[in-house]
Amino acid sequence: MHHTNDTKNPQGPARGAGTRGDPAAQPVRPLDGFTVGVTAARRAEELGALLERRGAEVQHAPALRIVPLADDRRLLDATRQLVVTTPDVVVATTAIGFRGWVAAAEGWGIGEDLLRILGAAEVLARGPKVRGAIRAAGLTEKWSPASESMAEVLDRLLEEGVDGRRIALQLHGEPLPGFIESLRAAGAEVIDVPVYRWLPPEDLTPVDRLIDATVARGLDAVTFTSAPAAASLLDRAARRGQLDELLDALRGDVLTVCVGPVTALPLEAHAVPLRYPERFRLGPLVQLLCAELPARARTHPVAGRELEIRGRAVVVDGELRPVPPAGMALLRALARRPGWVVPRAELLRALPGSSRDEHAVETAMARLRSALGAPRLIQTVVKRGYRLAVDPAAVSDKYTG
Repeated sequence: MHHTNDTKNPQGPARGAGTRGDPAAQPVRPLDGFTVGVTAARRAEELGALLERRGAEVQHAPALRIVPLADDRRLLDATRQLVVTTPDVVVATTAIGFRGWVAAAEGWGIGEDLLRILGAAEVLARGPKVRGAIRAAGLTEKWSPASESMAEVLDRLLEEGVDGRRIALQLHGEPLPGFIESLRAAGAEVIDVPVYRWLPPEDLTPVDRLIDATVARGLDAVTFTSAPAAASLLDRAARRGQLDELLDALRGDVLTVCVGPVTALPLEAHAVPLRYPERFRLGPLVQLLCAELPARARTHPVAGRELEIRGRAVVVDGELRPVPPAGMALLRALARRPGWVVPRAELLRALPGSSRDEHAVETAMARLRSALGAPRLIQTVVKRGYRLAVDPAAVSDKYTG
């Protein structure tokens, strides 16, 4: 699935939202001109829609697939074990996971048995959403941490003492580093309930395309909403012999954004610099992208105008100008040395493909100038090459200020 821009629903102006050209032109949205990779399997449509409404082009490649609950023998076996050996404590981590667990048990004909043992146990809820799911099932939680942190849940359990107690932990595909190990070391018997287990996707083509696009710097950002998805993408890149190239891109040109610190763990293990929002939700993740990507865009005062270079477009005085890939390659080469003459031979090397004809530079340059709508932004220097017509005063301020 590949999302495209929806230009009919702008979501507020970004930097330089006014326009000098067409007075009817739409304001530039925060993510106009940027391409964002989405690795999520669950809620991918929701995340894609949030990004598109803010102008992004979305490349979706689910790095995982969810094992259907009704077919999951491990979940069925864990549930039957709990029905036979009633737990003292049940830790519920996610609302969708808890609801899915109860629904699956009902489908297997043991729903009433599960609710009975849950009602007899001390139920701890990680956050308000799962607390609501517990109450909707006719149960009552004993405690829920204000921080929504599993670390706080672990601290409470250890402080109360767990030696000899049986603890059921509803998992949701996310790793919980040290959680189970700490409980077992303190004497607890831990039964993990693997709700919504994830496996690699059956069709790896979209994942391979996303890896290729990341390596080629065709993406401006990649988003992760689960640690298993991050680990799966890294594993696939390693199997294709592209792990080093992928990590090089994620450590440099391609912004890496995770929904939270647990999701970030596989990437942090490879020293990938990343960002995640203060609130671990899709909305704040998108808002973080809306702040980070425009801030990373290079802006130049050129020929009396402000030129902002985004991933696949340029903003000229607040007006969005889509630019073909060849034109963007030339513009980036010129912007690396603003105001200086860049020889045709160097620009030819910057063009995508393997053309050796300098006429290709002239053709791409003509299309670039047409896309910019202001030909004077790029000057031709006869027999030498081209230069970005950066305002002299701005260059002087940059190097002497």
